Amino acid sequence: MLGSILRLFVLRPFLTMAILGIPVILLIAVGLFTIMALKLLVFVVLPIMAIVWVVRKIFGNGKDTAS
Repeated sequence: MLGSILRLFVLRPFLTMAILGIPVILLIAVGLFTIMALKLLVFVVLPIMAIVWVVRKIFGNGKDTAS
């Protein structure tokens, strides 16, 4: 009897980790993915877009859209 109660207390942290741990790990993974996507956007995509925009403003884009 005492042995089964001790085994139940040993399994309790593992069951708690299985029930609560998976959603927490999923939230952490989603948060890290979001941070990495925002970093990619801010530090790679936006500077490239800004450079392309500046080059097009300076040299023109080849088409005369004003007329």
